Amino acid sequence: MGNLVPTAAQQLTDTEAQLSKFRHTLRASDRYIFDGLFAMARRHIAAMSQSDALLPFESALLAIVLEQAKQIAVLQQKVEVLEARSIRGNQDRLAH
Repeated sequence: MGNLVPTAAQQLTDTEAQLSKFRHTLRASDRYIFDGLFAMARRHIAAMSQSDALLPFESALLAIVLEQAKQIAVLQQKVEVLEARSIRGNQDRLAH
C-alpha cells in the first residue's frame, strides 16, 4: 500500500493544530479573529486542493486574502452608498 497524501482539509487542520500554541497566547478577541481566518480558508478547500504550485499554507493564505478582499469590496460599496446619501441629504438641505 502506498503513502497517502493528506487532503487539503487535513493539511489545513494540521496547520491549525501546529499553530495552537501561537493561538493560545493571543487575547480572546484576537483568537476569535484568528479562528475566523481559518474559517475563511475552509470556504476554499476545493480550490486549495487544486493549487499544486503552492505550499498548502500558501494556498490557505491566498484563500484568506480572497475572502478579505471580498469583505473590503462589500464595505467599499456600502461606504459609497452612504456617501451618496450624505451628498444628496446635504444638497436637499441647501436647496431649502
